[in-house]
Amino acid sequence: MNLRVDTRNPREDVTVIALAGEVDVYTSPRVKQEIVNLLNGGTNKMIVDLTGVEYLDSTGLGVLIGGLKRARERDGDLKLICDNVRILRIFEITGLTKIFDIYRSEPEALEKL
Repeated sequence: MNLRVDTRNPREDVTVIALAGEVDVYTSPRVKQEIVNLLNGGTNKMIVDLTGVEYLDSTGLGVLIGGLKRARERDGDLKLICDNVRILRIFEITGLTKIFDIYRSEPEALEKL
């Protein structure tokens, strides 16, 4: 049930939310609140860095989908960084690779925003 959430702005118009640990039913509300706070604060372009995530369940997927929807409603976007094969497999199995833009590195994701 450990989750670390760090945010930073590599560019003025983009916020990176770096997650480390487990994103599950217990920790997902924290991720959701971070995304909502950023959106309410005027940020509409986000990158969620999942490279430090060891476990991701359906609740976590739901939070990411909700964040993407909210960002797009504000003419923004939410992109993912993930290099963990196990986590990537979850996106593939669920068909979410068709919805999310998933990159291997932050520079690659930043280039597309």
